[in-house]
Amino acid sequence: MDIRSFNREAWDKQVESGNPWTLPVSPEVIAAARRGEFSVLLTEQKPVPDDWIPSVKGLDILCLASGGGQQAPIFAAAGANVTVLDNSPRQLERDRLVAHREGLQLITIEGDMRDLSIFSNETFDFIFHPVSNVFCPDVLPVWKESYRVLKYGGTLVTGMMNPVYYIFDFAEMEEKGELKVRYPVPYSDSESLPPEKLEEYRRTGTPLEFSHTLTDLIGGQCDAGFHIIGFYEDRHTDALLSKYHPTYIATRSLKE
Repeated sequence: MDIRSFNREAWDKQVESGNPWTLPVSPEVIAAARRGEFSVLLTEQKPVPDDWIPSVKGLDILCLASGGGQQAPIFAAAGANVTVLDNSPRQLERDRLVAHREGLQLITIEGDMRDLSIFSNETFDFIFHPVSNVFCPDVLPVWKESYRVLKYGGTLVTGMMNPVYYIFDFAEMEEKGELKVRYPVPYSDSESLPPEKLEEYRRTGTPLEFSHTLTDLIGGQCDAGFHIIGFYEDRHTDALLSKYHPTYIATRSLKE
């Protein structure tokens, strides 16, 4: 299965269906960002701490797998030089829509978060990477490529799904409201779901998800050369597991 093509088509359909992560920010949000007043999300509920985001004016920022007309236009309105790379053409259209509406300069590139070969070494001051590596089978290349294109002294901020989220039977959670352990980690939709479920995902535009071990999520950043200097957890607004355990993690990582 071509995972990247499957998820490109799925996220294009998510735009059509109005997924919250595909809804462009309002003119009011952009106006506030121009005044230096803004917040952004790496995970679902908790805003990124203020001290995780440098003064962005004049910085070269990569919004990595971060299309949807949300974070990239905010950074651009705050004065950054922003490039957004995403696998979904329709998500990138959202960024261009906001840029055109608000008179912002943005570079949009369709691409794979694991392959940043279009960029030279040490291109960016800051990389913003929300919870999108769940749609990528192998996260290690994401860290290696991010480290390569980041300037020395720059930071990568990343949202990730806590691997424990994927050990449960999703159907049991949705249909019966029960937490039933079923899957080992690392989990893969493409390998664990039956063919009829995969076809349903294709028909409905549901992206395929993949969990990663903490060794790959945290240790992988360290192995790539990063120093992790910040960490927090967050929760889904509606997942049953959130009542008992955080479902997201976020890291701030420095290239020295």
